[in-house]
Amino acid sequence: MAGIRIVDIDIYHPATKVHNDFYIEHFDARGVDIRGLLQALGRDTRYKIDNDDENSLSMAYEAASNLLEKTGLTGADIDLIAYASQTPEYIFPTNSLMIHRLINGASHTICIDSNANCAGMTAAFEQVSRQMLGNPRIRRALIIGSDYVAPHASPDDPVYFANFGDAAAAVIVERDEHAVGFIDSIYQTDTCVYGNSLFPAEGLAKLGNTGVDAGAFHVNFIPFDDSICVDAASESIRTLLTRNEIRPDEIKAACFSQLSISNIRAVSENVGIGDDIAVYIGDEFGYTSTSSPFIALHRAVTTGQIQRGDKVLFWTVGAGWQNVAMVVEY
Repeated sequence: MAGIRIVDIDIYHPATKVHNDFYIEHFDARGVDIRGLLQALGRDTRYKIDNDDENSLSMAYEAASNLLEKTGLTGADIDLIAYASQTPEYIFPTNSLMIHRLINGASHTICIDSNANCAGMTAAFEQVSRQMLGNPRIRRALIIGSDYVAPHASPDDPVYFANFGDAAAAVIVERDEHAVGFIDSIYQTDTCVYGNSLFPAEGLAKLGNTGVDAGAFHVNFIPFDDSICVDAASESIRTLLTRNEIRPDEIKAACFSQLSISNIRAVSENVGIGDDIAVYIGDEFGYTSTSSPFIALHRAVTTGQIQRGDKVLFWTVGAGWQNVAMVVEY
């Protein structure tokens, strides 16, 4: 039976690195102390777009271009392009179609955009893998995750303004008759905070009727305790591993949502995964939302933490909220 294996992964981030001090001074001037928040989230630096020429689409293309060059493949070798973003540069045409044009994709290539918020790239990887298992005509897929949150973050909102970094990740998967690759996944949805992160705040229809003011494209965020998903995530992961007869000590890298270092530690402890297995890059990159588990995977690959045949566990959570976990053999 064929498996869907990861061929390779690459990332892109802007050149400008911004340290916590910038955000601390920004909010000190507003009478708000965010030092405790940044420490709890595990932030230190993040890469930020500082010009008008970059956005989520341009970062996606750079990550994809880097990956194609690295693997020696071309756009013509790709049968499916899946682009995941909660901040797409365009609503239509699809951003994946634009990527297709930029990489000179083939005429038969499937182009799909998807949005599961911060869980988007993980969900896209899972759904593409399952589609490829059912369609042998799709030999290779390019999956990209990219977000540029800054334009939509109110300068008065510490969580969105000070927390996020800008980056993209791209991964190529292929059908391989001799590989395991994608193993299984699990979802868990609880809509208890479905209204706490709304964008656009009043919906697109009202924007079309009333016009756009200066704050219309800021996320309407109501703070809540993000640890509410930890127990559910832990239960999902235990279920996922048990039904696939995988012991926690078989996991060589845990690539989790980089939203909060405390959540990573809590989930890891709950499911029996050591701190040396859980990859953390949120101190350097900030929170890159949809791409964050795959930037963690890139770190695990480039540092040699994982080798071919090792099992990798993913977990992330999307606004509202929705837990997504999956396990793959690298």
